[in-house]
Amino acid sequence: MNIEEFRKYCLAKPHVTEEFPFGPDTLVFKVAGKMFALTGLSNPEFTVNLKCSPEHAVELRDLYPEIQPGYHMNKKHWNTVGFEGSLNEQMLRKLINHSYNLIVGSLPKSKREELGLIRGGEFKIE
Repeated sequence: MNIEEFRKYCLAKPHVTEEFPFGPDTLVFKVAGKMFALTGLSNPEFTVNLKCSPEHAVELRDLYPEIQPGYHMNKKHWNTVGFEGSLNEQMLRKLINHSYNLIVGSLPKSKREELGLIRGGEFKIE
C-alpha cells in the first residue's frame, strides 16, 4: 500500500478528515476531530503511526519487525508501522481499521449516534 492508497483508504471511512496540524510535512487523519493515523511526508521510508490497544500493541511488536512503538507518540497506545516491509495490504488495512475503531469507540455514545456511527448497537469496521 503506497501513500496515495493509504490516503484514499482512510478518507473513505465515515467522518474522516485530513489535516496538517503539525505543519506541512505531517499528514493527520481524524474522525470526529480525534486523530487515528498520521504520517510524515518528508520521511525517507513510508511509516504510519496508528492507535492500538495496549495489549495488542505489544503482541504486534513481538510478531512483526515492521511494527515498533509509536515514534514521538505515547508508546503504550501508538505503533509506528512500516508500510514498505513484508506486511501485506490486508494486514495494513486491519491495523488502520483497528485504530479507527478505537477512536470511534472512545466517542460518547451520543456523538456516535449523532454522526450515524452506531447501527444496530455497536459500530465496527472490518
